[in-house]
Amino acid sequence: MMGEINEKIEALINANKVVLFMKGTPEAPQCGYSAHAVAVLRAHKCDFLGVDVLAYPDLRSGLKVYSDWPTFPQLYVNSDFQGGVDIMLEMHQDQSLSAVLSTAVSS
Repeated sequence: MMGEINEKIEALINANKVVLFMKGTPEAPQCGYSAHAVAVLRAHKCDFLGVDVLAYPDLRSGLKVYSDWPTFPQLYVNSDFQGGVDIMLEMHQDQSLSAVLSTAVSS
């Protein structure tokens, strides 16, 4: 079962340059942390795929193991796990998020 979930995760993050696994959708986040993460990505004018982990319980539990990160949202850029909203906010403030996201545009 975990192999199948890992394959789904890898298919999503390999097919999309920026993926935000979140609670809810970008249009209707279901928690404040997901809303903050969406706002940060939108502030960077970044196109991203938002995946609602509440709609996919197996994916939600599998992601926690896959990333070794216990909470959501989780951001992946160019298939690399970046972190949760706390890391995203830190990167946004120190401007390193712009550099990471620019690699998604140029690659």
